[in-house]
Amino acid sequence: MRDFDFSSLARANSLAVSCSASIRHQHGSFQVDEVLPFQPDGEGGHVWLKIRKRGINTDWLANELARFAEVPQVAVGYAGLKDRHAVTTQWFSIKVEGVTEPEWSEFKIANIEIIEQTRHGKKLKRGVLAGNTFDLHLTEMTGDLELWQEHLELIAQQGVPNYFAEQRFGRQANNLHAVGNWFLTGKGPKKRQQKSMYLSSARSWLFNLILDQRVKSGNWNQAIEGDVMLLAGTKASLFNAELTDTNLLSRVKTMDIHPTGPLWGKGQSLTQNDCLAIEEQVLLTWNDWQSGLEKAGMKQERRALRLYPQYFEWKYIADNELQLRFFLPAGSYATAVMRELAVLSDASKRLPAA
Repeated sequence: MRDFDFSSLARANSLAVSCSASIRHQHGSFQVDEVLPFQPDGEGGHVWLKIRKRGINTDWLANELARFAEVPQVAVGYAGLKDRHAVTTQWFSIKVEGVTEPEWSEFKIANIEIIEQTRHGKKLKRGVLAGNTFDLHLTEMTGDLELWQEHLELIAQQGVPNYFAEQRFGRQANNLHAVGNWFLTGKGPKKRQQKSMYLSSARSWLFNLILDQRVKSGNWNQAIEGDVMLLAGTKASLFNAELTDTNLLSRVKTMDIHPTGPLWGKGQSLTQNDCLAIEEQVLLTWNDWQSGLEKAGMKQERRALRLYPQYFEWKYIADNELQLRFFLPAGSYATAVMRELAVLSDASKRLPAA
């Protein structure tokens, strides 16, 4: 049986395990503010609500909005799921064409606040997101404060490995175990949403394995022979690295471009030479997953191996408490940042239900 232990993936900063802290000791200690790539235009058949919620599941709130507006669940849109054990701000859209729009000031649920209301001509769809700003409060810190400072400065200077986080794989990696059974027996899930979730989990895990090897080799944040580079701030602006290009090497150092790893699917790999050899070696025992992803119709894509948290700021509240604030682009995880800082325990398990 294959082992899906996220904690075993290599850290770029091996000394991060020398420090520890707790996170989410209360909902307000983990705050996430959604950032859209555009502003609603103020007109159209969809009401857009910016909502601040505390300890509330995104799907549950979307269903409540549909029920209040007396519209089908499909009429409600949002860009992505937000952590339940947090204070989060995100946009929801509700199609109200052909129905009587409710009075939104009467939508009153504990721990939910509508902070902005506007209109737009289209539904807010999944993935339409620039990123998220995180405001995190760490408590119960252990480890030398000078070491903490070194870790913080290292993250600010070089970024972190861009791992897909544990939540991508379901509780106790159940999504990955389900994928393994699917590809072994040929019996996949019938529901489209579940199928998509399993395939995403499978591609994410294979990506993590390759990134793990690049971290161990010390070149996760460098261009190697045959690498495919991604222009920062884009999803598909790719080109092959030429190591004789001094300008390219400078752009890597300044975070303008990043080396990439594969999100597996149909199509020929763009990598060559050393990079191709690493990826083939890592995935040598995962041929069944590669074939399964191809048969399922997934197309090969690339993802940056490096994640650079923007506007990375911190301050010590006390000797054992730290406040962090940073922005991450869509598709990246605060977990990837935090595991390069310290070993964190999730105190949300001790929180009462909101």
